[in-house]
Amino acid sequence: MAKKDKKKTSVREFLNKKAFHDYIIEDIFEVGIVLHGSEVKAIRAGRMNFKESFVRIIKNEVFILNMNISHLDTTHVSYRPEEGRDRKLLMHRKQINKLFEKVTKDGYTIVATKMYFNDKNMFKVNIGIAKGKKDYDKREDLKAKSMKRETQRVLKEYNR
Repeated sequence: MAKKDKKKTSVREFLNKKAFHDYIIEDIFEVGIVLHGSEVKAIRAGRMNFKESFVRIIKNEVFILNMNISHLDTTHVSYRPEEGRDRKLLMHRKQINKLFEKVTKDGYTIVATKMYFNDKNMFKVNIGIAKGKKDYDKREDLKAKSMKRETQRVLKEYNR
């Protein structure tokens, strides 16, 4: 008997390009997030912004701050959570301790790099331990990126 192919749903993925521009990401963790009310529907509709968000460890719990999830017009007023509230991230204790050690001793910061729905339709957040880039590092990255883009364009023209 042939197995039925599972329907592939369109995966909505949000990438924080600013984090990759401003920081050198060294280690990435996949974590869950606590959402309330209609926030999942709002995220699926693309009504979220996390470019300016950052992660903090408060009382041995990890929170993402400054993440904005807008309300949907179809939701009832009594079920609307606050748009810019602090949202708890779900991690194992060993992972939290590792993050805390890196942040306090080595001067790293924690940033949200990517948000997406996984195969089981659970909303996941990738957070990374990051070190800030200097201005000359950013310029070097931009030069390398533009050179790569230019070579790809020339190769495309040549192969026609």
